[in-house]
Amino acid sequence: MNLAFIPSPAAGEIHLGPIPLRGYALCIIIGVFVAVWYGNKRWIARGGKPGTVADIAVWAVPFGLVGGRLYHVVTDYQLYFSEGKNWVNAFKIWEGGLGIWGAVALGAVGAWIGCRRRGIPLPAWADAMAPALVIAQAIGRWGNWFNQELYGRATDLPWALKITKGDEPGLYHPTFLYESLWCLGVAAVIVWADRRFKLGHGRVFALYVALYCAGRGWIEYMRIDDAHHILGLRLNVWTAIIIFVLAVVYFVLSSRLRPGREEIVEPDREGADAGADAKDAKDAGEKKDVKAEEAEASKKSEGATEVKAEAADSKKADLKKADGEKADGEDVKDEAGSAKKS
Repeated sequence: MNLAFIPSPAAGEIHLGPIPLRGYALCIIIGVFVAVWYGNKRWIARGGKPGTVADIAVWAVPFGLVGGRLYHVVTDYQLYFSEGKNWVNAFKIWEGGLGIWGAVALGAVGAWIGCRRRGIPLPAWADAMAPALVIAQAIGRWGNWFNQELYGRATDLPWALKITKGDEPGLYHPTFLYESLWCLGVAAVIVWADRRFKLGHGRVFALYVALYCAGRGWIEYMRIDDAHHILGLRLNVWTAIIIFVLAVVYFVLSSRLRPGREEIVEPDREGADAGADAKDAKDAGEKKDVKAEEAEASKKSEGATEVKAEAADSKKADLKKADGEKADGEDVKDEAGSAKKS
């Protein structure tokens, strides 16, 4: 009998008085606030202005949550759309189910929108945020502990996780804890590397992605929850391998093409907003000019067609007139011949 183990919470909720709060949602909320706070400190230290990280997070966080949920629902569609399942549960994000790959991908789109409006380059902002993001992941993983989900194979190790829910209660590898500790280690490594080598142009973010994927690969391999397999490996293992390779390639190429760290020159908030609006207006104006040119060209084309039609009609009229004159001449000639015979 194993006397040492990590207990699981009896319920996935924390009650604040009469208000129930899902532990999974609480972990995500805490992670977001910690990421914004620490990311803001790093952004200021790299030459940015206070408040910029929060402004961009307004775009990045909702996009990231939607992307994470979409990835989970698409890759585990059988949980929501197979026979006997309720598709409405796909919207119940508080019950767990966020894919980090989708969260980072769509979150980057939201961050790009925010960076564009603030007039700053996305890679510079991503470098400042990289350690903050992976710390947020470390916190967010504890949501799996509250939900008693995504654990590993059975084990009798002293740090085994005691699962009381599901079909087979017992002691299992606490993969949520492994990933949480791995993420904290990744944060420490990329902060050190950033200070030691003055990384820039997106390389801190690429290093974060590569190191996270390296850990996610072996941790994912330990999990026993339902998953799609390709050539004997779980889908998320393949995803980790592919993204790891892409991150390493970007890191190497960026180091050769753009060595060193870029200088952050952040415009005033009003100027950045005005610049973004001006760019949008310029793009709209260019589109309007293109449409006007197309309309004018179409009008000219129609005019040319009408001229050609008029010319063709005129030519037909001339030919008809010539045929008429020729016919009249032949009639006169016939009459003259008849008179001569008489």
